[in-house]
Order: sequence, then structure tokens, then C-alpha cells
Amino acid sequence: MINKVRIMIYGDDIDKLSEFWIFNFNAEVIETIDLPGGYINKVIALSPTLELSLFNKEFIKKYSPEVLDAVPSLMLYTNEFDELHNRIKTASDTMEIDGIPTFNFSDPEGNYFVVTKQQHDKGLDY
Repeated sequence: MINKVRIMIYGDDIDKLSEFWIFNFNAEVIETIDLPGGYINKVIALSPTLELSLFNKEFIKKYSPEVLDAVPSLMLYTNEFDELHNRIKTASDTMEIDGIPTFNFSDPEGNYFVVTKQQHDKGLDY
């Protein structure tokens, strides 16, 4: 069984990206890893079971170029939907998809993600 998910995101300025996730999602930097070539990797915890691992694109280009253009499409479920919508400056207008409120937003580097209101009656309150 899977107990935790860590998603790798590649960016030009991982300090700026980590600040975005910390400010908007109350995330926490749980690990900073020194990488070859003077690069660093920051691991950000969004919840006890979901982490983002931020890598510099130049590092990925040098050591793992085959995955450089892979940007994950994340859908984040929250019970703080309205608070997040108000906090994230790049949040779109909300819309309902299958009766569930959602909005999208971009991070400082233009990657887009979706936030969905957690629905307790849909079996998602774990």
C-alpha cells in the first residue's frame, strides 16, 4: 500500500517556488538536499502524505534531461477551499464541475494546478 506521495516539480527558481507553496498552502520545507554541481533540492510537505520535491531545471537538464518537460497536473482537494481561493493571487474564478467547486491557479513560473473543495459525502474525507 502507498503511504505517501512525493511529486517532483522542476523550476528556474526553487526558492521562489517554495515560498509560494509555503505562503499559500501553509506548507513546510522538511528537507534541503545538496546535489552535484552546487544545486539544491527542497522537499515541501503539503500534508503528512503529500510532498513536493523542487528541483532546478538546469540540474535536471544536466542529469536527467528526458524528464525536463514533464510538468505534473495536480488536483488538490481541500476543506479550506474559500480561504485558499482568497489567498492565492493567481486563482481563477470558481466553477462547479459535477457540482463540486473548483478553481485553477498558477505558480510563479506559470505552471497551472487545480484546487477542488473536498466533499465528505464522496468518500474523500481521509
